[in-house]
Amino acid sequence: MDGLKRQAAARALAEVRDGMKLGLGTGSTAKHFVDLLGEKVRSGMKVVGVPTSEATRAQAEACGIALTTLDEIDHLDLTVDGTDEVDPALNLIKGGGGALLREKIVAAASDRMIVIADDSKWVDALGRFPLPIEVIPFGLAATRAEIAEAFAEAGVAGQTVLRTAKDGHVFVTDGGHWIIDAHLGRIADAPRLAWLLSVIPGVVEHGLFIDFAGTVVLAGAQGIRVVERR
Repeated sequence: MDGLKRQAAARALAEVRDGMKLGLGTGSTAKHFVDLLGEKVRSGMKVVGVPTSEATRAQAEACGIALTTLDEIDHLDLTVDGTDEVDPALNLIKGGGGALLREKIVAAASDRMIVIADDSKWVDALGRFPLPIEVIPFGLAATRAEIAEAFAEAGVAGQTVLRTAKDGHVFVTDGGHWIIDAHLGRIADAPRLAWLLSVIPGVVEHGLFIDFAGTVVLAGAQGIRVVERR
């Protein structure tokens, strides 16, 4: 599986040109992209990146990739990131690694987003992977009640779990927030659920990425499949 992820990353790297401003994703597949990009940089390619997490920042710095912020530049040419699920409309569930807020900010600032994954991430409908919902700790019970109402209105249901870290304490994002993982099974109307969650005051962001991915690169046993947004 790790080899497939690296193949997808290598295919996306072929889209990178000298002088580009890049969004650098977070996660096991995106990590391969940053490693391969670092090799190009050491060979003379000139790019600048905006990392989507502190983990990616540390990796990119170790690879010698020049970094900037969205305070210093107003847009990016391309973001390359992984995904936890992708459906035929190229809608995504992201946030398994906890970086969904920064990932979405960076993707929104980009002219184009390429998603890289092994082909196990391709699904008929989103929801098999738990949906991450980033929340403010204050008023958590009230926020959870509103999330439940949004689920009912969107016609989905399932258990919600407050994410914990490996040490057993509550997982805290780079932004200082908490994450609720919603085990919904199948989301019939992802765009509607995305909108319903976005208007809840205690929800900072959610892992439904609607209309972000322009290209998805899937690596499988039969080779690379590239799917473009229609």
